[in-house]
Amino acid sequence: MTGILPFLALGLAAGVFSGLVGVGGGIIIVPALVLLFGMGQHQAQGTTLALLVPPIGLLAAWQYYKQGYVDLRIAGLICLGFFLGGLLGARIATGLPGNILQKVFGVAMLLISLKMIWGR
Repeated sequence: MTGILPFLALGLAAGVFSGLVGVGGGIIIVPALVLLFGMGQHQAQGTTLALLVPPIGLLAAWQYYKQGYVDLRIAGLICLGFFLGGLLGARIATGLPGNILQKVFGVAMLLISLKMIWGR
């Protein structure tokens, strides 16, 4: 798929899912870029990380904040860890072959989904 509209539609779908259940980049956009747009795993992950640089979730987070559902202290601490962890993860990921990275991603999504469905 090429053109502007499919990518805007993907962004809209990811935004809806993000606002609805708190997911978007890794769970929606990365698989869509690989499966629907034919990107390699490295390119899909890198592109998704690049789109997160601007304040993508700002309006959605604001809605949650207004309802009292945001703990800014915890968010700040996680953000700091994410900032440093993202660098480490990117260094590891860019050193892996694409097919191995795709399998790691798939296993992570599978384990997370199973935990969400059956775990507490």
